[in-house]
Amino acid sequence: VRFVESGGASVQPGGSLRLFCGPRGSFTINRIGWYRQAPGKQHELVAAFGYRDSTTYGDFAKGRFTISRGSAKNTAYLQMNDLEPEDTAVYYCNVRLPNGGFFASWGQGTQVTVFS
Repeated sequence: VRFVESGGASVQPGGSLRLFCGPRGSFTINRIGWYRQAPGKQHELVAAFGYRDSTTYGDFAKGRFTISRGSAKNTAYLQMNDLEPEDTAVYYCNVRLPNGGFFASWGQGTQVTVFS
């Protein structure tokens, strides 16, 4: 079980990107989230759906990034505006479990590079 991500690119600071993720395999899950991993760092939360479609954002994402659902089941978008070099990372979809683990295996992700 895993997700497939797309939409990453190289952009200049201040630019925008819209990422998309969808399922690889058959499953149903509601609390999809976006995570990112920069070189040498652990995965960190970008944005995620919670109970009754509430949303949670990492502090760095508030006011700049927006998570939304796709029209198909188990799909999600991440709209990223006003990108900064510090946003450079590989972006992934996954679901955080109550025990702290993750629902799916990590896919290949989609690379976002913000260069000066």
